[in-house]
Amino acid sequence: MCGCCSIKCVFVFFNTIFLASGVALLTIGALQFSTYSQIGTFAGDGFSKIAIVLIVVGVTIVLVSILGHVGAFISHSSMVSCFIGILIVIIVLEIFTGAAFYILRSRTVLIQMNQMNSAMNTKAQRAINEYSQEKRQAIDGIQDKFKCCGASSYADWSQSEGWGKYDAVPDSCCVEKTEGCGKDKDKVYKKGCTIAIKLFLLKNLVWVGAVCIALGIGEVFGAILGFCLCLDIKRKNYEDIS
Repeated sequence: MCGCCSIKCVFVFFNTIFLASGVALLTIGALQFSTYSQIGTFAGDGFSKIAIVLIVVGVTIVLVSILGHVGAFISHSSMVSCFIGILIVIIVLEIFTGAAFYILRSRTVLIQMNQMNSAMNTKAQRAINEYSQEKRQAIDGIQDKFKCCGASSYADWSQSEGWGKYDAVPDSCCVEKTEGCGKDKDKVYKKGCTIAIKLFLLKNLVWVGAVCIALGIGEVFGAILGFCLCLDIKRKNYEDIS
């Protein structure tokens, strides 16, 4: 029987938390995917991969956690050993991922001092100027979600050839959305979307980096528990044979 303080029960409890964290990362990645895809219209396709990374990490954690649960419940030392090996690899990957996000965060903070800022502004200005049919939904979605207007400011729309209505802005710029509200520029967001996107990326990169590093540290204890459980299973198997 498994007592409350037995290695197996502690391992299962930890693994359940591990499973929940995987589901959380998977859910967050899926929910944020559309946002990062829209940001790609302004900042480049590279940022949309952040959500994909979260989804992949989440799925991997869920599968590995299930492997650990099955190995613990059927007392299979080989499955628990496999769980430990994969978990160690995940720990290393998560620590590197967390560090990478913090590096990106530093680049975001210093974005005014490197070429990325210029490229992002150029891409955003071009997207606003063209306002093509295939990008309109994404641009309007960004302006609505981030409460911003234009690339640098709402004034960018007065030079947009794709928009063409030089005395107005899209209704997605309005603080209160009504049909034709973009004609009154006193009731639209004044903040540009490139600034809003940079602030969003900064906050999210810090959060994701912290979560990855925290998971990596927590999983070290999971690997130790798994190792202890594996030894316990082998010891009991040896006693049964004897």
